Amino acid sequence: MAKKTIADVDVTGKKVLMRVDFNVPLDNEQHITDDRRIVMALDSIKSVISRGGQLILMSHLGRPAADGSAEDARFSLKPVAKRLGELLEQPVAFATDTVGEDASAKVAALKDGDVLVLENLRFNKGEKKGDPEFAAALAAFADIYCNDAFGTCHRKDASMVAVPEAMGSKPKVVGFLVAKEIKYLADVIAHPERPFVAILGGAKVSDKIKVINNLLDICDKILIGGAMAYTFSLALGGSVGKSLVEPDKVDLAKELIEKGGEKLMLPVDTHCGDDFNAECNKVVVKAGDIPDEFEGLDIGPETARLYADTVRAAKTVVWNGPMGVFEMPPFDAGTKAVAQAIAESDAVSIIGGGDSAAAIQQLGFADRVSHVSTGGGASLAMLEGQKFAAVELLDDA
Repeated sequence: MAKKTIADVDVTGKKVLMRVDFNVPLDNEQHITDDRRIVMALDSIKSVISRGGQLILMSHLGRPAADGSAEDARFSLKPVAKRLGELLEQPVAFATDTVGEDASAKVAALKDGDVLVLENLRFNKGEKKGDPEFAAALAAFADIYCNDAFGTCHRKDASMVAVPEAMGSKPKVVGFLVAKEIKYLADVIAHPERPFVAILGGAKVSDKIKVINNLLDICDKILIGGAMAYTFSLALGGSVGKSLVEPDKVDLAKELIEKGGEKLMLPVDTHCGDDFNAECNKVVVKAGDIPDEFEGLDIGPETARLYADTVRAAKTVVWNGPMGVFEMPPFDAGTKAVAQAIAESDAVSIIGGGDSAAAIQQLGFADRVSHVSTGGGASLAMLEGQKFAAVELLDDA
């Protein structure tokens, strides 16, 4: 699935249209509270401007009005352009529209090594609709298209699919972030070193059905944690007390248990509380023996040991979803045990986005794993085995 990267094309004196993920959090005064997504794009950005390319950056931010009619200042990319200029230590131009007069004038004024940030793509209703006219106007700005926005690769927004289509035979490549995601989430999983172990947590079986089904065909073991474990308990005839379950997914859980056989590892014990807070009364019970007034809030210590041992013996590990309420000690113990085992193993370790990425960062193990994905929904879709149109139509390496 390897694709040509921005490093493979000559950008000197050429205009490069790069789709980035600058969907950063802003406070009420439009100050950026976490600039990691900007920082992570710097390698691809510097690759263009250091070689004399003229860079046009486009991104969405937040969820402005669905019809694109209201250009809400709360979602403007202007603060992002300012922060990018600080990080690059050079001026970064900002266009107050996406394909209008200001953008057109500022694109035309670009010189080699310059950077321009277009206003929020979602201020134009053509973005979410995949409008070919909007896409053609964006495509006309540039000689080269680059996709470095993995977090939206599973979407079919105009900037992700219609724009590269409109570029015709012009080079269409990936940035370094997307290249790394493909390497780990597609290529490593397609040809894993074994044993290959997947750890799946989170609240709902329904969110992970396709992932479990896909990984059962390629993994050696799948370890189940999080609240979705209680739906599996229910399927086995267990008692789950007040635990979060999906009663309508019990039959599905039974099918997955039958299909999984020994590959599917379920918790053997559960850490429970009689209320959803750290000061509640706590008890550890066998899986499926949760008292009526209690709810499961984490895998138990025996399960944590069993899962950690399985992880340490693995050569490839994929983790998506915490084992319990990792934000609330002591119910973070299961997630912590699994994260530590991953960090201590010599396996190729891939951490899905979202809560798993937050947990590995919070626990201080992010620099001890092979890859932390930048896209929660996109990484989940890739683990499901989905093909991404936004990546498929780019130039093969």
